[in-house]
Amino acid sequence: MLIRVKAVGICGSDVHGATGRTGRRLPPLIMGHEAAGVIERVGANVTWLRAGRRVCFDSTVYCNRCEACLARRFNRCDKRQVLGVSTPQFKRHGAMAERVAVPSWIVFPIPDEMSFVKAALLEPVAIGIHAANRGNVPEGGTVLVIGAGTIGLCVLAAVRLKGAGRVIVADIDEFRLEMARRLGADVTVNARTGILCTGGTPLTREAPLTLAGAVRDITDGRGVQAAFEVVGLPETFAAAVAATRTGGTIVAVGNIQPRAEFDLQQFIASELTVTGSYASSGEFEQCIDLVASGRIDVESLVSEVRPLREGAEAFERLLAGKEKLLKVVLEP
Repeated sequence: MLIRVKAVGICGSDVHGATGRTGRRLPPLIMGHEAAGVIERVGANVTWLRAGRRVCFDSTVYCNRCEACLARRFNRCDKRQVLGVSTPQFKRHGAMAERVAVPSWIVFPIPDEMSFVKAALLEPVAIGIHAANRGNVPEGGTVLVIGAGTIGLCVLAAVRLKGAGRVIVADIDEFRLEMARRLGADVTVNARTGILCTGGTPLTREAPLTLAGAVRDITDGRGVQAAFEVVGLPETFAAAVAATRTGGTIVAVGNIQPRAEFDLQQFIASELTVTGSYASSGEFEQCIDLVASGRIDVESLVSEVRPLREGAEAFERLLAGKEKLLKVVLEP
């Protein structure tokens, strides 16, 4: 299908990738994998959707034929590619353009009442839902989300839907922590200062604690039952290990840096389970319903909507990190 792009979000992975730090945006490359638009043309074998339909699409391009795909583990496809990503193994141009070509099986129609800007946020919502599905979220239990960017906030919404009783969100940016509180975090932790906040009120203590120390303090020394690491730095992954109680689960979602070190003895002695969560795997249609029904709020995540021609400037502003920006959506 040839899609005329109507809205495309700038992902944090795009911003970090553009610096060359992640090794997953090797130039020259058209980035962009959070997008929605209108079908302009379809191939001869496509019969279930026609030109003119409003659609969103998965960020993972999978073959739909291998063993993983037939088991609906699309993100584990033997030949998977990701829109707007370039590695030594593959390059797939993305949606920061007027048009993008994608296979029909990753395309989903969206309701007429759903704006294209909202639909562009379906991809990060799907990542959050998939991560929660991977995390064995305990009903009524305590969960930690490290990182309050767009994906972290989508994970927050997803674990709430999974029945988490108390959710702690950590970040180093007060604007993002405020957003987390607005969207349902019970307690926030500033990982840089150790300041706790509940209901918008800072909790005072004699001396600041580390992130893991603060989480242990909140949970009466036990730690959380599940931790979602949505940053992808060695220090935040180590903090997730240190903050998770014996027998708990850690879900690794972020991937800014390729390697992390942590306390192996603590990991073994605590019998922790660590699982990766990569993209999404068949959750898109569920997410369309969650966003359309208002069960997941994506409008609050959008800081600005700009024309595509201002994309380079938006990247620079997001990388500088001096403004209260969360998600910037571009319109070609």
